[in-house]
Amino acid sequence: MDLPRQSSDCEAAHAGVTRRARAHLRIEGLVQGVGFRPFIHGLAGRFQLAGFVAKDTRGAVVEVEGIEPDLSRFLERLVAEAPPLASIHQVTATRLAPTGSQGFEIRASLAEGESQVLISPDVATCAECVHEIVDPASRRYGYPFTNCTHCGPRFTIVQGIPYDRPRTTMARFSMCPACAGEYNDPWDRRFHAQPICCAACGPTLSLVSHDGAKVGGDPVRSAAERLRAGFIVAVKGLGGYHLAAAAANEGAVERLRFCKHRDQKPFAIMVSSLEAARSLAELTPAEERSLASPRRPIVLVRRKAGARLAHSVAHENRLLGLMLPYTPLHHLLCTQHPEPFVLTSGNVADEPIVYSDEGALERLSPVADVLLRHDRPIHVRTDDSVVQVFRGKEQLLRRSRGYCPQPIALPWKALRPVLACGGELKSTFCLAKGRHTFLSPHYGDLENFEILESYREGIAHLSRLFEVLPQVVAHDLHPDYLSTKYAYAVKDVELVAVQHHHAHAAACLADNGECGPAIAVVFDGLGYGSDGTLWGGEFLEVDLVGFRRLGHLEAMPMPGGVAAIREPWRFAVASLDRAYGGDPPLDLLVLRRHARDVESVIRLARSGLCSPQTSSAGRLFDAVASILGVRDAVRYEAQAAIELEQCADPREPGEYPARVSSGPPFLVHGADLVRAVADDARGGVDPAVVAARFHNGLARAVADVACRIRERTGLETVALSGGVFQNTLFLEKTLARLETRHFRTLTHLQTPPNDGGISFGQAVIATARDREAGGGMGERPSQERET
Repeated sequence: MDLPRQSSDCEAAHAGVTRRARAHLRIEGLVQGVGFRPFIHGLAGRFQLAGFVAKDTRGAVVEVEGIEPDLSRFLERLVAEAPPLASIHQVTATRLAPTGSQGFEIRASLAEGESQVLISPDVATCAECVHEIVDPASRRYGYPFTNCTHCGPRFTIVQGIPYDRPRTTMARFSMCPACAGEYNDPWDRRFHAQPICCAACGPTLSLVSHDGAKVGGDPVRSAAERLRAGFIVAVKGLGGYHLAAAAANEGAVERLRFCKHRDQKPFAIMVSSLEAARSLAELTPAEERSLASPRRPIVLVRRKAGARLAHSVAHENRLLGLMLPYTPLHHLLCTQHPEPFVLTSGNVADEPIVYSDEGALERLSPVADVLLRHDRPIHVRTDDSVVQVFRGKEQLLRRSRGYCPQPIALPWKALRPVLACGGELKSTFCLAKGRHTFLSPHYGDLENFEILESYREGIAHLSRLFEVLPQVVAHDLHPDYLSTKYAYAVKDVELVAVQHHHAHAAACLADNGECGPAIAVVFDGLGYGSDGTLWGGEFLEVDLVGFRRLGHLEAMPMPGGVAAIREPWRFAVASLDRAYGGDPPLDLLVLRRHARDVESVIRLARSGLCSPQTSSAGRLFDAVASILGVRDAVRYEAQAAIELEQCADPREPGEYPARVSSGPPFLVHGADLVRAVADDARGGVDPAVVAARFHNGLARAVADVACRIRERTGLETVALSGGVFQNTLFLEKTLARLETRHFRTLTHLQTPPNDGGISFGQAVIATARDREAGGGMGERPSQERET
């Protein structure tokens, strides 16, 4: 990076290399709460430069003065050696007249101006802090709130910006002389670490019973003893409470399931180290990197045969959700209880995660025997993030702690601030301002009052934090989603209705820095179509403004509506009726299992009453799972499809054919796949082989349709989105077939392919349409173009 020139080349040559220079630097990006000012202070000292650094509402301001070559080297190192948690988006340099000033200082934050500052996500405890809490010679030995500029709470404690201690929930804790000395020492790694504290001045830990009475003794040791004894412990984390139980204790895990009203969905497990993780799972190097990263997500990994875990942790699931300790408290608890323990969100059923101490006593006391809590308030509830590794890279399934509120760049500058309200399941919202979008943490399924209130609070907080006053509000087409109803209630804004699958596709495009046009394959459970029917197996021609529906899976009836989602056998019966032309083979096991109800379900499906038609790929997976006897009723979302994937033999090369009708729209006959599955099942073919052939056949059909669309449009890029593409077997088979046919493929990078990413897609589409309309749209429809 070069300074703007102030004199001619001739003048510079006469001045020589000792000429003094001074520059004003405006630095934008993620530069607060990441040790950036101490880094600048040290860098300036290294090159003997005078000046100052300060935080403001846009990032950081730096003035440096010294010998010209040293200034240039300072600028080079500024970007190249920035702290690992920093993300510099732009540096604007302005030359000033030298003043002869001496010394370099860190100045007080400047709070004037419109906020454009970025806030760091919460960061897992660094190795140096971990060493301190286990070192008896350290003054922070055993202290569960140890942190420094490289680690600790950020987003969950921030109340305002610039990011300074008085604007965090640490404001109530006054630094002791020792901590103040570290905080003010430019050469200390805790220099200006806003949450800095120790046992003499910081938060305190306590163990309380379910009636709020304090339990004596060391809180961590007592909590570990209770875990070993089979008790359930509520533990206050960074973004909320967790519920913990010894992962090898079947009785404790079963009781946790019963009290939490969580029948079969797998629990996450905290392990003390990578070595402990290796004892439970077959880990790839990429999975180990994700587990140990500063973000510390839950990572889905392959379970090892014979892993010492209670059956109730994950029932028959072949995958485990593992995570490593990410706060000093977790490290201390793992030291006292080195065996794996369940660490699941502190809530009951479908409620939001509990994050206040009062809420924990009220909501978690019926579940937990004791509560391990502290007096540092959590300002923003944030659940754990969940990832899986695909082709050596993380695929986000739930984007929350450790990732939020890291911004995702827009392809352009938004003309007006936008709020995108997301969907109903895996709910998130997204704010767009300038070149940044801020995708919220995961809120869960937006189906009850408690989640809705948490969602509203989140919108209010992030809007205040980033000073976003929305002028445009984007929402899903579905009129009954609570997120849509929220959008309708916002006053004095322009509304933008965005079709569900277009939002999925746009999210994948923009996540890859693309604007389209492209082919998008969007496979999910359900989404409201622009024709009023239920879509879910879509082939679209898309850009960031509009789309054309050029193909889809054959629509089939869902007898009983929502009941067909909870009980996949219903959709299997309707699909078999279609596949066999109204004469399904009654000797098929799924029909024999439900013999008393088959006839009435078929009548219902044929009548069209309470049997909406859907092109859903997710329902097709459900039907096949039921036909193969994998799952007739589900206890959590996508359970049947997940178990079907795990049933399939990835080495099986065979595939079932599916006709593709000429179009557009090109119609994939899913009934062909259903009939092939049923015929082989009746013939006694191994279900693992049948499941694999189904995956392979559907992947081949995707590639076939993509080729036909390419012939019509000339498009060579295919974006894959929707929750079905969390199925890594199907994703790999689909990508392989597309790549063999020389397509360029895109998958999600920073956003989930499921509904957790559609608010980002809505925000992108809203900004694109605003640019197209010149900043004044009026209420807009779904922007589907004629085929």
